[in-house]
Formats: sequence, C-alpha cells, structure tokens
Amino acid sequence: MCWNTLLLLLLCYDAQAAVSHRWSRAMLFPAAHRPKRSSSMPLNPVLQSSLEEVELLYEFLLAELDISPDLKISIKDEELSSLRKASDFRTICNDVIPKRIPDIRRLSASLSSHPGILKKEDFERTALTLAYTAYRTALSQGHQKDIWAQSLLSLFQALRHDLMRSSGPRVSSS
Repeated sequence: MCWNTLLLLLLCYDAQAAVSHRWSRAMLFPAAHRPKRSSSMPLNPVLQSSLEEVELLYEFLLAELDISPDLKISIKDEELSSLRKASDFRTICNDVIPKRIPDIRRLSASLSSHPGILKKEDFERTALTLAYTAYRTALSQGHQKDIWAQSLLSLFQALRHDLMRSSGPRVSSS
C-alpha cells in the first residue's frame, strides 16, 4: 500500500510539473491566447522581433500616450500611430496587458512564482504593464497612489529578478 501511494504521488508530481511548465506562458497573460471573437487581434501578438522594433517600441513609449476613461490606450502622434506596429502596440496595450489593480496583483503573484526566465513576449508585456502602472501611479492621489505604487514596485522587482536570472552564469550541458 505504501509503495502504491508513493508511486501515485510521484506520478502526480511529475504530471503537475509537466503541465505547469507547459502552460505557464498562458497563465501570465491569458488574453494573449484567447482573442475576443469580435476582435481581429492575432493570437499571441508580439512587438519586438528585431532591434528596429525595440527602438520603435521605445519611441511609442516616449510619444505622448492617451488613456481614455474606458482605459483604452492610443498614441497621440499621428505619424507614429499610423505605423503597422502601432496597431500591434494598441492591441497588446488594450487587449492583453492587465489594467486593473486586482489583475496586476495577480500578474505580480504569478511572476514571483514563475520558474525560469520569462519568454520574450512575457517580458515585453510585463514591461508594458510596468509602464502603464507607472503612468497610473503618477495620475493617482492619496490612498490610490499608494496602491498603484505598490503594484509598480512589485512589477519592477519581478522584472529585475528576471533580468538577474537571465544575466547569471550559464550552465553548459555537455
């Protein structure tokens, strides 16, 4: 009986480890993997696939952004806004990243227990969530400012932790 229980626990542990690793990306940003039916959003959109696109993302963030009362983000600069990548930027900012405190806290908690290094798209989305949270912190007052600031700090610590892990010594498998 004892061996059967031990074998069952070991099997469950291995299954849980395989499932959690396989689906961990979907848990951080579930909206990226479940586009709305009424949306033309691509499945799992990504902004940065080259150095030029990283620089373009930087320009988007430096440009004046507009956040409407319904939390839709847009780029005020018409020239930048007309670029094809600006559409992907709006999609990720409006349909993928969390914009409410409970959702941002859930993301922070998931990031703190995330095994390994973040995938490129998850890092990008977390950085955009951090930028949005910084913007909301700057606009808030009183107790709300403290709540947004705490979320900002949690996201910053998660990104810093990921960068420290990714820049650490590599172990070669030979």
